[in-house]
Amino acid sequence: MKQTSIGKAFPAVVLATALGTVLAGGPAVAAEPDKDKCFGVALKGKNDCAAGPGTTCAGTSKVDYQGNAWRLVPKGTCEKTASPTSPTGFGRLAAFKEKKA
Repeated sequence: MKQTSIGKAFPAVVLATALGTVLAGGPAVAAEPDKDKCFGVALKGKNDCAAGPGTTCAGTSKVDYQGNAWRLVPKGTCEKTASPTSPTGFGRLAAFKEKKA
C-alpha cells in the first residue's frame, strides 16, 4: 500500500509538538514537586522558562521583578520572597500586573 505525504509527515509533526511542549516549559518543568513557580522575583535575564508575552524562555525577562516571569524556588518560599513590583510586596504563585513604583 502506498503511503501519502501526510502519512509520512505525521510522525514528524507529533515529535515536533511534543518537543516544543517540553522546551516551552510544559510538564517537564512543572514536574518538580519540591519547587514552586514564583512570579515577580526573577532579575532581568535570570528567569526560568516561559516568561510570558515578549519573551521566549529562560533568561529572556526584560526587567527586574517582571510580573509574568518566574523562577523555580523551594516549595513554600515564594510568597515570603520580596518582590517590589508585586501588589503584595512578595512573590506570587501566578503571573500579575506589576504595580508602578
